[in-house]
Amino acid sequence: MPAPIHDSDPIAAIATAPGRGGIGVLRVSGRDLSSVIDALCGRALTPRVATLLPFRAADGGALDTGLALHFPAPHSYTGEDVLELQGHGGPVVMQLLLERVLDAGRGIGLRPAEPGEFTRRAFLNDKLDLAQAEAVADLIDASTAQAARSASRSLSGTFSRAVHALVDQLIELRMLVEATLDFPEEEIDFLERSDARGRLARVRAALDALLAEARQGALLREGLHVVLAGAPNVGKSSLLNALAGAEVAIVTPVAGTTRDRIVQALQIDGVPLVVVDTAGLRETGDEVERIGIERTWEELGRADVILHLGVADGSQAPSADGAPLGDIAARRALAADLDADIAARLPRDKPILRVWNKVDLAGLPARATDDAVWLSARDGQGIDLLRAALLRLAGWHGAGEGTFIARERHLQALREARDCLAAAHAHAQRSDEVLDLFAEELRLAQEHLGTITGVFGADDLLGVIFSRFCIGK
Repeated sequence: MPAPIHDSDPIAAIATAPGRGGIGVLRVSGRDLSSVIDALCGRALTPRVATLLPFRAADGGALDTGLALHFPAPHSYTGEDVLELQGHGGPVVMQLLLERVLDAGRGIGLRPAEPGEFTRRAFLNDKLDLAQAEAVADLIDASTAQAARSASRSLSGTFSRAVHALVDQLIELRMLVEATLDFPEEEIDFLERSDARGRLARVRAALDALLAEARQGALLREGLHVVLAGAPNVGKSSLLNALAGAEVAIVTPVAGTTRDRIVQALQIDGVPLVVVDTAGLRETGDEVERIGIERTWEELGRADVILHLGVADGSQAPSADGAPLGDIAARRALAADLDADIAARLPRDKPILRVWNKVDLAGLPARATDDAVWLSARDGQGIDLLRAALLRLAGWHGAGEGTFIARERHLQALREARDCLAAAHAHAQRSDEVLDLFAEELRLAQEHLGTITGVFGADDLLGVIFSRFCIGK
């Protein structure tokens, strides 16, 4: 668990990434930074106006020359006084400047910031809700343009507004129920007179729609872990190269060429994917290849989607030990047996897409069904069909103008709220005599939704969330 954070201390950190750059930014936040501003700048700063001046060392000399900006509370990112010093981006210069700032702020208890502490303060001071604060980190970490756009929408409050709208509907319904519980003589036929069932149905429909949209956002953030599996020489490495559009894996006619996993990050329609090429699955006496095969099975256990490769014509497959077979019928039979053995051992809790490769050699056209794709990794036939099948398996319906980024904890909160509303619906179907249970499920649903934006959230949850941010954010 992250160490406790003292939110009242003034904090300082270099806000730009490590390494050399044209500009480096140092950020300070606290309740009163006048002494630090005077020590570094030698003068008061006009609020929210960039001022070019030397940053002063303890002896009065210049450490660097750059821009200083002062954002007085509460009109700042954190809601506290914020000082930003923008100087030259050399790591030594920035480190000297940080040391000078910490020394100048020793009298007010200035300390180095923890990861995510600036954004944590923005949340605690009601400048951002929790979903927006998480979107800051997601925007920084976005691996595709679509993920970045969706994170920006979450940061602007798109997701939060949808959650608040649901909470407002729940509050209105809870008010009606609670008022009835306070006046039992009014309880008769309450569910009918107040249209409580209809209101609940509308809330449930809105929640289902939000959950579906959140799944899209979570896919943009988390991406898809795709593992290629199959016998040796069925074309796994060729398929990885075709998907990546580059020669990232060595391809030879020799069975067992790939002996360890090869990982390639790519994207399809803005959805990030990590595709893993693995060692061909077979019995082998080669110790190095055997270790690679063991790692293949481990990788399959971590997959989101498994692509099980076979060949469209079994006569193109090698024998189990890699030796050629002259008889086509025997080759096909052996390939089918090996393929069936691999299929029987694949994890049953993972989506599996059959991929039949080498249609060019078999004289077959590229095509796709719900659970299989026929293609040629060598000449690219059917690769677009495979991309579409992967998006379908992932549940991707395309990003709309309102698509926002989401995390697994958001999905969990939405699912738990959905379950509570389902329980409330069940109570509502019985009679008015269970209004107290109906009301309790509404309360729990609201509480689950509140954890998304931080209305309800334990301190340990906040600590975990913000500890994963970078320093300076």
